[in-house]
Amino acid sequence: MIESYDIVVIGGGAAGFFAAIHAANASANSVVILEKTNKVLTKVAVSGGGRCNVTHDCNYPSQLVENYPRGGKKLRKSFELFDAKSTQNWFENREIQLKTESDGRVFPVSDNSKTIVDALWHAAEENGVKVHYKREVAKITMIEDGGFRLELSSGDQILAAKVIVTTGGFNKIGGYQWLKDLGLKIAKPVPSLFTFNVPDSEMKDLMGLSVSQGGVQIPGTKWKSEGPVLITHWGFSAPAVIKLSAWAAIYLNEINYKFPILINWAGAGEPFVREEISGMRQKHPLKVVVSNPMFGLPARLWEKLCAMAEISANLKFADLPAKKANKLMENLVRCGFNVSGKTTFKEEFVTCGGVELDAVNLLTFESKKVPGLYLAGEVLNVDGITGGFNFQHAWTSGYLAGKNAGESLH
Repeated sequence: MIESYDIVVIGGGAAGFFAAIHAANASANSVVILEKTNKVLTKVAVSGGGRCNVTHDCNYPSQLVENYPRGGKKLRKSFELFDAKSTQNWFENREIQLKTESDGRVFPVSDNSKTIVDALWHAAEENGVKVHYKREVAKITMIEDGGFRLELSSGDQILAAKVIVTTGGFNKIGGYQWLKDLGLKIAKPVPSLFTFNVPDSEMKDLMGLSVSQGGVQIPGTKWKSEGPVLITHWGFSAPAVIKLSAWAAIYLNEINYKFPILINWAGAGEPFVREEISGMRQKHPLKVVVSNPMFGLPARLWEKLCAMAEISANLKFADLPAKKANKLMENLVRCGFNVSGKTTFKEEFVTCGGVELDAVNLLTFESKKVPGLYLAGEVLNVDGITGGFNFQHAWTSGYLAGKNAGESLH
């Protein structure tokens, strides 16, 4: 028996559910989500440490687009149709209370991703969306009279008037072959949002310590980032590192994740740091350098930086030689390490690469080459930095793809 639906959504993630909900809401009679695994909304459940970073509090689309290393300004018109405020309004209209944290990230007040997962499930059920598990699409064929034939890896076939692809990103280019066969242009997928491995780091014994406002740069390149920096047992993490990994993703992949970095622990420029150290020598000459952390640094991190500058345990600021003061300053603003490898950021895996944005109409997310085929979420060559931006793209593209696919059936 061959099944038939108005709209088939391929992939049960954030973009998939949002697309299905809005397709059904736009009067599509039968909408089904095909999920190849036995679970849906897995990234929604684990994101933000299990709290679900729903979006980022940006007042204008022009602010939003600055946070996408791939996609960027091309998404502006899309965000003008469904922006961060639209996302917040949608969840709040479903009686989900949201809060905005000091860094702009938006979470449910419950601090539990289940709140968001349940909201999506309830909306899908209310609109009559069906979810079928363990159904992997192996091939899509356009039917001459209109619509599509989907061949599943099980051998089953499904007919659909419209198809919305929300499979997420694939680790390897081969994962996109079934879309490439339709004539869609694919950008090579490479990892984005990851932490840096530093096997020989002198900081390993300080794992767990962090600075709230630091900076990381790759010397000799334009790549740099500011924000919290965390010392881990494998190297370095936290937003400054994660954001840098996103912006420099393609470059880092090309050099096989072997590169030098400079960390600014002080979160300030060299002139300011030099002046502050000089000020301590003048105002507090009898204080012991190692025992008096500066720039809000954790005591153990300050001690490590002093040790790296060969400052002895009892040396006072008055007796601090210029050479060692310069070395301390260097450690504070340009502390060098050699990265060798990467580690996935928690359970979150984001790729850049996928279907090129030029292949879709960014007001509807319909394929320009294959009418009736829509694409949303990470399957597109779009990725944002950490902070709710990838979900915002999922909501925006899912909403526009679903709404327009549903309305096109009228």
